Amino acid sequence: MSQYLTFVAFAAVVAVAPGPDTLLTLRSSVVGGRVRGAWTAVGICAAGVVQGVLAAAGLGGVVAHIEPLFQTIRWVGVAYLLYLGVTALRSAFASEGAWAVGELKGPVERPWRALATGFLCNITNPKVLLFNLAVLPQFLAAGAGTATFIAYALTLTALGAVVLVAIVLAAQLARGAIQRVRVRRGIDGGTGTAMLGFAGALAAGH
Repeated sequence: MSQYLTFVAFAAVVAVAPGPDTLLTLRSSVVGGRVRGAWTAVGICAAGVVQGVLAAAGLGGVVAHIEPLFQTIRWVGVAYLLYLGVTALRSAFASEGAWAVGELKGPVERPWRALATGFLCNITNPKVLLFNLAVLPQFLAAGAGTATFIAYALTLTALGAVVLVAIVLAAQLARGAIQRVRVRRGIDGGTGTAMLGFAGALAAGH
């Protein structure tokens, strides 16, 4: 139990640290409202579960050790982060009228788009897989089985879900301030710049 509680404390720090998932959820909540933000978070968490189960089943290790496959996933992740970054920056620099109405209705009416965006953001991030393969096992007791591994991986996903839900709710509570075009431009600009930075770090292998 002490090992598990230590892992929970460590995983909480990891979940709170800003990353592509948290920034994507924030922007989705700002641009599309609570519905889009929530579906984005669902997609991210679904991908987290998939990555955790793959790692526990041993498939994650296979992916990590097949260099061409791992590099393909890494570069797909780089490309997707670049796409998200450029999309956010384009929105930040769009004309005020186009910015105000351009993205708000379609994504809300089609939740699967937000879900797919969140899922792709997480599943194409090889750092999540490497965390499950290299860091998580250090908290497991000797001889721990697959079920225990999955429980730890799902704990990380659950803590991440709490953070993402908090972001969605905070954006909803702050909707009055967020309605200001300058604030939305700032969030889009900051998110886009950060996404490009994450893409550069992933491309550099950091």
